[in-house]
Amino acid sequence: MRIEYDIKLGFKDVMIRPKRSTLKSRAQVNLDREFKFLNSKATWRGVPIMAANMDTVGTFEMAMALMEHCIFTAIHKHYSVAEWNHFLSKAPKGIENFIAISTGTGAKDAEKLAEVLSQNKNLKFICIDVANGYSEHFVNFVQNTRNLYPDKVIIAGNVVTGEMVEELLLSGADIIKVGIGPGSVCTTRVKTGVGYPQLSAIIECADAAHGLGGQIISDGGCATPGDVAKAFGAGADFVMLGGMLAGHDESGGELIEKNGEKFKQFYGMSSATAMEKHVGGVAEYRASEGKTVEVPYRGKVIQTVQDILGGIRSTCTYVGAQRLKELTKRTTFIRVAEQENRIYNK
Repeated sequence: MRIEYDIKLGFKDVMIRPKRSTLKSRAQVNLDREFKFLNSKATWRGVPIMAANMDTVGTFEMAMALMEHCIFTAIHKHYSVAEWNHFLSKAPKGIENFIAISTGTGAKDAEKLAEVLSQNKNLKFICIDVANGYSEHFVNFVQNTRNLYPDKVIIAGNVVTGEMVEELLLSGADIIKVGIGPGSVCTTRVKTGVGYPQLSAIIECADAAHGLGGQIISDGGCATPGDVAKAFGAGADFVMLGGMLAGHDESGGELIEKNGEKFKQFYGMSSATAMEKHVGGVAEYRASEGKTVEVPYRGKVIQTVQDILGGIRSTCTYVGAQRLKELTKRTTFIRVAEQENRIYNK
């Protein structure tokens, strides 16, 4: 046993210090990024925000809506091969640049991945998603996937430390998903005692990834547009959102009405709800590590997207970053004890 005494920080622990700026308007800020990926050698351009691969967020409908703003969706892994084929037969040209097919690491997962890709060869992105990216089995699966699909962009995670980011990149991944336990409907930290404050995880993992020419996704922990900006400021190349995109028409989840108000169900993919829906229940050797909640129904996702993008543009004007790419270099975090005046918060 050992203890690391240096303090690790989450989004609530910091704010971004403003700097002198020559920007006259938020409209001058360019949020597009362009990346060339380490192992696939593919390139991508767009707004580097991602809808999480949860079945109450990462739906085909969400992908169609977010594509209009050049935003990415990691499609959840529970669509059938037939559903994938049907969607892609009707989707507009270019959708393959803004979606990833998600997979677990089991034999059946690999078989379904192979079948979807064999019938839809234009798909470019694979998201290999597990809660614990530290297992040797996971690393081997990433290596095997790279060998099978040398030209695909591989997203792999989740991890929170630099050495594992490096191992996964060297094993064939292009983009590493960073985050253990920060999600709004994740209870991993409570059930296991394992986790890492998200801001520090981003800083450490981005440093490791960028040293090798790879990228990272900050996955989890964002509750406000300001948190998204902080994730980018800390060095995240992409920011993945779950709860912030839940509750919309394009989100999955059941629509519920209570006392005249509408809600949509939102749950973690390791929750009892998700496991009962997809695998017949919680296996006797494990515990549920996710919550099931009801979030207020929020209509079309476009208004939320505009709020998030507007917040990030405003951040950039406060620090003088004309392009999102410049935000990290222009960011100085200050430690704080409070974020906002909450007197009128419910």
